[in-house]
Amino acid sequence: MDTNDHSNRKPDDGAEVHASRRRFVGTVAAGIAAAPALAQSQGGSAQAAAAPRSLTPPPYPGPPFPRQKQDWPGLAGKMTPRPDHGETSYRGSGRLAGRRALITGGDSGIGRAVAIAFAREGADVAIGYLPAEEADAREVVALIRQAGRNAVALPGDIRDEAFCKKMVEQAVRQLGGLDILVNNAARQQSIDSILDLTTAELDWHFKTNLYALFWITKAAVPHLPPGASIITTASVQAYDPSPNLLAYSQTKAAQVAFTKSLAKQLADKGIRVNAVAPGPVWTPLQVTGGQTQSNLEKFGGDPPMKRPAQPAELAPAYVSLAAADASYTTGQVYGVAGGSGNP
Repeated sequence: MDTNDHSNRKPDDGAEVHASRRRFVGTVAAGIAAAPALAQSQGGSAQAAAAPRSLTPPPYPGPPFPRQKQDWPGLAGKMTPRPDHGETSYRGSGRLAGRRALITGGDSGIGRAVAIAFAREGADVAIGYLPAEEADAREVVALIRQAGRNAVALPGDIRDEAFCKKMVEQAVRQLGGLDILVNNAARQQSIDSILDLTTAELDWHFKTNLYALFWITKAAVPHLPPGASIITTASVQAYDPSPNLLAYSQTKAAQVAFTKSLAKQLADKGIRVNAVAPGPVWTPLQVTGGQTQSNLEKFGGDPPMKRPAQPAELAPAYVSLAAADASYTTGQVYGVAGGSGNP
């Protein structure tokens, strides 16, 4: 009989009930005291486990933004205002403890925010990036290591099929395996007229956003165990394309189809395939030709929230899709667009 069941308590068993209460309270108190240490061992911190989280979002900037331009591929560290990737705000809780992730475009923007979040959730992380982005990549590597996780830097151009295969092989070897693949790197250029869209520029978009997606995923699948997760960064442009992003929006629509088709193909292997479709996000894509200077000034003003997202606001979606508790989620597109019309 449960000694805490007071409905069946006899008049003379009060002492036993009080003793049971003391034991119960003592056990709960011990559990509460141990919780911060447990959280810390799972990739969080004692402060993160104890501190309440504010319901008020940070005062992130909205338009107008200052005009600015960088040569492709650009650096987050030179943007004004500098994007927030969660460097000081993201708190882990062990949701990805022991996982091994490869993230393309992991030096800046959404990829950087995801790398930080994954590391603080307990994952070892490899990042792919262009050699010109080395300054940003070094910062990310340092942040991953500060979280106590293994960091692997893999510079190269994913328009090269041989490099894509090599990048996956190096990630598998240096991480000791692979459980999560995030296809995030992208090319985006604002071109007002189809008459000005060259074959070379179209090829650059498709090689970066689609061919590389195919090459990298194909190389990774043989290494992914049941329970692994593939996540692709799609876009609201797949559903509501802007007239000046003809090349980019085509590739993003194709990524959605790729995600849904591959999810069906890999379901029997226990590998989940999903995508995140962001709205406007403050990243180097925008200042390296992704927007005109006039559009940059008002960037992110159209969604109901009247501002672009910061990369840090995208990272939790990737963590949720990568975590084991999303075991029944595959073939889905997770919209994070400030109220815009995503799926």
